[in-house]
Amino acid sequence: MSPPKAQTTPQQAAKAPPTGEPQVVLAVITGAHGIGGEVKLKLFADDLASYTSFNNGALTLKSVRGTIARFAEVKDRTAAEGLRGLELSVPRAALPPLEEGEYYHADLIGLSAVSDAGETLGLVVSVENFGAGDVIEVERPTGKRFMVPMTPQAVPEWDDKRLVIAAAFADA
Repeated sequence: MSPPKAQTTPQQAAKAPPTGEPQVVLAVITGAHGIGGEVKLKLFADDLASYTSFNNGALTLKSVRGTIARFAEVKDRTAAEGLRGLELSVPRAALPPLEEGEYYHADLIGLSAVSDAGETLGLVVSVENFGAGDVIEVERPTGKRFMVPMTPQAVPEWDDKRLVIAAAFADA
């Protein structure tokens, strides 16, 4: 007698408990590809090939070509379909080091935003890119939000604690 199908799918294991270390989502599974357990991905990174473990070790990457991936724990199409919508994350520490002036979107979200005049503006709640460069969205303490281009003129400086916005761009 074969085991019930629920035991052969890695869906429960894929959602491992958080380790406390910040996680960064590199892709999301959008569906199954073929009958052998491959999945289609929406990528948020240039290349996943340098990573082997996702979701705190719950998924092990065997191969990736473009937007198609195979994980050791996913044996068939049914298991692959069960993972639709699953975000694939790695610890922040696993990402490559940055050059001067570079940043990861995940590092900006949650930062305190202040004007270059010292006024508290709120918190960075998202980073978007609509094709012309990154745009920072800041939520004021009142709940009102405004967006600022991530350019040296609008955001002259940032670090791991705060993001400074030129006052002319904070008058939203």
